[in-house]
Amino acid sequence: MSSETMPQSGDRSTPARTPGPARRFPPFTRRQTNTAIVLALLAWTVAVFDYGLFGTLLPAMQQDFGWSDATAYLVNTLIAVGTAVVAFGVAPLIDRLGRRRGMMVTIGGTAVASALTALIPTKMGGASVAGMVGIRSLGGLGFSEQSVNATYLNEVFAITEDEKKRERRGFWYGVVQGGWPLGFLLSSALALLLLDSVGWRVIYLLASAPALLLIIVIGKKLRETPQFELHRRLRTLKAEGKTREAGELAAAYGVEHSDATPMARILQPGLRRNTIVLSLAWVVNFFGINIFSVLGTSILANAKGVELSTAFWMLIVINLGAYFGYVFHGWLGDRIGRKRTIVIGWVTSGLAFAVMLSPGVTSTALIVLTYAVGLFFLVGPYAAIMFYMGECYPTDCRGTGTVIIGAMSQPGTIIGGFLFTGAAAAWGTGTAALWVGAAGTLLSGLLMTLAKPVARLEN
Repeated sequence: MSSETMPQSGDRSTPARTPGPARRFPPFTRRQTNTAIVLALLAWTVAVFDYGLFGTLLPAMQQDFGWSDATAYLVNTLIAVGTAVVAFGVAPLIDRLGRRRGMMVTIGGTAVASALTALIPTKMGGASVAGMVGIRSLGGLGFSEQSVNATYLNEVFAITEDEKKRERRGFWYGVVQGGWPLGFLLSSALALLLLDSVGWRVIYLLASAPALLLIIVIGKKLRETPQFELHRRLRTLKAEGKTREAGELAAAYGVEHSDATPMARILQPGLRRNTIVLSLAWVVNFFGINIFSVLGTSILANAKGVELSTAFWMLIVINLGAYFGYVFHGWLGDRIGRKRTIVIGWVTSGLAFAVMLSPGVTSTALIVLTYAVGLFFLVGPYAAIMFYMGECYPTDCRGTGTVIIGAMSQPGTIIGGFLFTGAAAAWGTGTAALWVGAAGTLLSGLLMTLAKPVARLEN
């Protein structure tokens, strides 16, 4: 059954029901479903671990490279440019290689980026900056891992034998997407424990090991989804000129399959509106993600005057709480609808960060509380939006759609980075974080009100 034939829980619109398909996909067993959940969580946590290390270790790296605050922020923005190029490039591969191989490719990029970062020479001026930007841009592969998860788990939960996970799919995806704060928690904890004794280079080398191990485990233990295997079979039949057979096979399973390229498909009527709205929402929301999540230590140190070692401890506590934000928003999305959940979360986050950045908030406890609330409602809705994105598209372009929208985070990081860098140079870090980060987060929530409700994937 196509994703347009069943309403999503919590949506008011109810599309007309159509007859069920003549053939059903072979189900995922409970054990296969649990394996998929665990490996997806580990893969995303490891990818974020590498991604978060740069922001976490940036103050220490900044000292070694001799960068000013403005230069460090500029390097972070230039890395976002390279990350965007890599992320956009990997999008069509997910619908070409498959979900399982796509996960292996994205984690492989994480391993390479971590290992090579440790080898970048310092004190070489522009050459060091260029090396950092080029190598860290490979992180675009790791960052795309969440889109692979959204694509893969949407298809797994649609056909799993585990009825509880099938009905509470948003909650379980929230558990997986919670790898974002777990990854940042691990990067903060490792920096706190090892930075003074071994330095940032050894930490990056250590980060590459779990990624390499995961590639091996995924290759041996993870099952490809039958939806993608059907898509691959349909593509082969059409390439052999067997168009009629391909059409009959697609009809038997009740799925859509088009001759259009996946990039063209996501801009076709019926799909175009959400492609545009979600892309814009990701762009402006990543003003806040880049400032409050990636550059958390810099914001706490430069905007609120917190010591670096104290900032590490604060971010460990804050990111631990943020993990439950994913679980909460995944659970809430199953009940009131994913779109409504995203709107509520991001609007609340923008307001919380505005309070945290106000001059009147000076106590450590109040800074931690308001920052934690802001991050809880900033990152938590990604459990809803990532799954919502997977529900927006049919199988033949689901991977491309989710990766392309997810890659819009990088234009958001680039635009927001330049705005933040300029504003910080003119008015200081605190004011820049308020008008770029908090305001961008609030605006992203308002943009999501324009998104089109979608149906829950059932086959």
